[in-house]
Amino acid sequence: MGNTYNSLKNVLQNLTKESKENSSFIPTLLVLVTIPLSYAINNIAMGLFLLTVIFAFRKANFSGQFYLILPIALYLLMALSYFWSIDSKSTLSALSKEIPLLIIPIGFLLSKDFSTVQKQKIIAYYSYAIVLLTLYFLARAVIRYWSLEDSRVFFYHGENDNDFGLVPKLLNAIHVSVFVAVAFFYFFTKELKSKTDILFSVLLFGFVLLLSSKNIILIFILLVLLHVFFFSKSSHKLRLRNLIVFGLIIGLVFSFGRIKSRFQHEFQTHSDKSLSANVVEGVPDGVHYVSLKEAWTKEKFTPNDYFPGTAFRVYQFRIFTELINEDKVIFTGFGLNASYPKIEEKAQYYNLFLGAEGIEGYQNKNFHNQYIQIFAEIGIFGFILLLLMLIINVKIAYKSKDFIHFAFAILMISLFLTESFLWRQRGVVYFTMMYCLFNSGIALNNSKAAKKSI
Repeated sequence: MGNTYNSLKNVLQNLTKESKENSSFIPTLLVLVTIPLSYAINNIAMGLFLLTVIFAFRKANFSGQFYLILPIALYLLMALSYFWSIDSKSTLSALSKEIPLLIIPIGFLLSKDFSTVQKQKIIAYYSYAIVLLTLYFLARAVIRYWSLEDSRVFFYHGENDNDFGLVPKLLNAIHVSVFVAVAFFYFFTKELKSKTDILFSVLLFGFVLLLSSKNIILIFILLVLLHVFFFSKSSHKLRLRNLIVFGLIIGLVFSFGRIKSRFQHEFQTHSDKSLSANVVEGVPDGVHYVSLKEAWTKEKFTPNDYFPGTAFRVYQFRIFTELINEDKVIFTGFGLNASYPKIEEKAQYYNLFLGAEGIEGYQNKNFHNQYIQIFAEIGIFGFILLLLMLIINVKIAYKSKDFIHFAFAILMISLFLTESFLWRQRGVVYFTMMYCLFNSGIALNNSKAAKKSI
């Protein structure tokens, strides 16, 4: 009990000290740690962040950093799309959800730069908060298992917030996987690990696996291997050997017969098993599962055709190319959040399943791909702005030698292939805050020294 009290006392003293150094420290941390909580709480944290920046503003603190202007430019382009949107009402309502792209970068432009140590401390506190969140959901799953006796409570998310699943559907297991993966790398990449660091690493690693997002798990494991073989302290002494071993591991993974046949099977045949989760829940027995090849080439579907997640994303890319060519909106897009009527038109044209009692249809689903989503709604210039942010993110991460930043950058690139992450409030807050935190102010050239001081 005494140790717990002393630890909490040290945390409070540290927070007070850092807040005196930079008044934005606590508000920035609060925005990050409240992302998995209710929207109202996170919005309050965002408001506190903005108010703190305004009241603490000093002209000398202002910096016109190019990479912080990019998300602002993206938001302004979203706002401009209102004037050509095919659904101006939807565009106007979506602008409030996307406002973190404007508020957060402006906050970083106007506030005092965080030092390297302060940045690392924010990531540290964020990571400990994610550990608490993980423990809560594991305890919740155990309690629900005792009452429901259903192992589904330990995996993914349910069909709705009150159904089976490790996390509520509103949180989204794929998004939580990213939150947890970044926290994992804080503990995993420490050069000097305590028993607690090792325990938390194992806990978070296991939680990512339980969340069952195949795309994130694949990238997550590849990042772990990259750190072990190329970024860790011991890896520098054995770089050639590590390169050979890493190449052999990757070669074995992708040449392994069952995995190879798994990809071929999904492309050519009809299977209810997918590299990603089903798009609609409550699929009845006896339906036809669409293959990847069919999703791209079939002229007409039937209401009995159901799409596994990967096949549906292929279909979505197909209709995206058709819509861009048919409507000639390569430069403007349809307007922010205005692609839904066009998606529904295509669903009706191709005779997709449009829903039944208790089951949602495919016509209400977005593109499930951030690159396509932004191109379809904002046009090619929005797409270029997004690519610039991702490229800058990777470039600075690589130069800084900060593996946590590098992991975040790669996870975002991967996540955007399967999720319209920025079209979700938690997603846009998380990406924008992390992007600005990692890429603003002092370059993280001494991240190793910073980690030792935490």
